[in-house]
Amino acid sequence: MTVVTPRPAVPTPDATPAAPAPDVESAVLDVARRAKVAARALATANRGTKDAALHAIADALVAATDEIVTANAEDSERERAGGMDAGLLDRLALTPARVDAIADALRAVAALPDPVGDVVRGQTLPNGLRLQQLRVPMGVVGMIYEARPNVTVDAAGLALKSGNAVILRGGSAAIRSNELIVGVLRDALEAQGLPADLVQTIDAYGRPGGVALMHARGLVDVLIPRGGASLIRTVVAESTVPVIETGVGNVHVYVDASANLDQAVEIVMNAKTQRVGVCNAAETLLVHADVADAFLGRMLTALAGAGVVLHGDERTAAAAPRDVVVTPATEEDWATEYLALELAVRVVDSLDEAIDHIRTFSSGHTEAILTNDLAASERFVAEVDAAAVMVNASTRFTDGGELGLGAEIGISTQKLHARGPMGLAELTTTKWVVHGQGHVRP
Repeated sequence: MTVVTPRPAVPTPDATPAAPAPDVESAVLDVARRAKVAARALATANRGTKDAALHAIADALVAATDEIVTANAEDSERERAGGMDAGLLDRLALTPARVDAIADALRAVAALPDPVGDVVRGQTLPNGLRLQQLRVPMGVVGMIYEARPNVTVDAAGLALKSGNAVILRGGSAAIRSNELIVGVLRDALEAQGLPADLVQTIDAYGRPGGVALMHARGLVDVLIPRGGASLIRTVVAESTVPVIETGVGNVHVYVDASANLDQAVEIVMNAKTQRVGVCNAAETLLVHADVADAFLGRMLTALAGAGVVLHGDERTAAAAPRDVVVTPATEEDWATEYLALELAVRVVDSLDEAIDHIRTFSSGHTEAILTNDLAASERFVAEVDAAAVMVNASTRFTDGGELGLGAEIGISTQKLHARGPMGLAELTTTKWVVHGQGHVRP
């Protein structure tokens, strides 16, 4: 039997802005100035130089695995004692296998084409002017995130390959992990003849340091927040630096009337339980009424057997086996990103009703339809407004590594410049280069 327990509050250590003291602001601006100088040194580096640095960083991380895991264990134990919930603890945790995976992601980034210098478009005008729009680095990228030490490495690796310097504010939850990782990264860069200031952290300055980073317009070119809804709202509202907004994942899986139900059970289990503390995990299951009786019995049994707490509407509760507890779902449940072994379940009468529900409650991250009806899948893809839409696949594939980007610096749910997993191309902008032969405008 599934036991319902209250959800603990999710800590948001960076959510409340605090005005930085003059000395903190000065220190952070100095960090930003050094980052800008370092970025200029990287602007002329070729792909071979950058790729060699990425491989050197990956090797250095693996060599420091024991120290990294030990530092991370200190962070994890402290936050567990402080009441951090299981989903965030999972994001915080580093094991030797996860360190190896982080290093492999860097090597995958090294294997990708260098976006810098790519010609987006070009032409020769009738007057003889030759035009090119080229990809160029952003310059200095700021990251504000929480309880994700893997982001420290992903951000640094993607920034390096795309020609940028990065300033990191990783939050108090992972402070020991990040301190050690940043030290490894900086040492590896210097060993490769590159400026250590391509990667810097301002964790020592706490929340006021984060606020100073948000206000470093002119020195920091773009700021990317990655974390809970409160953190992201704070950065968007407070920052004078341009922000690429990442979003929370209130993710839905819709099982259509024509779905292969055996596949659907496997996909839903993967989307919900493979890793719960991530933004691409499913949080709501929608099931067409025509297959509710055939599907929900075994689906709910499987979910409950995996320890998932179920919140459902009346028809879901009616379809549940007697030994499976379904708590009545509220409006709050439909809008919640649980980041835990919890799932909201609703029976809908049509594809239209499923799409209406998703458009009402979706955070615009990832949505999935399971169907064998081509027309239904095409309507779902066209009408659902999300950064990623899955057809007969788990929502867990919304990930830079899984989609061939090597790694990601975040998943954007906005619609300007970047949307979805952000890899190398999303960390570049463009410039126009015009070649003439003494041309003057008539």
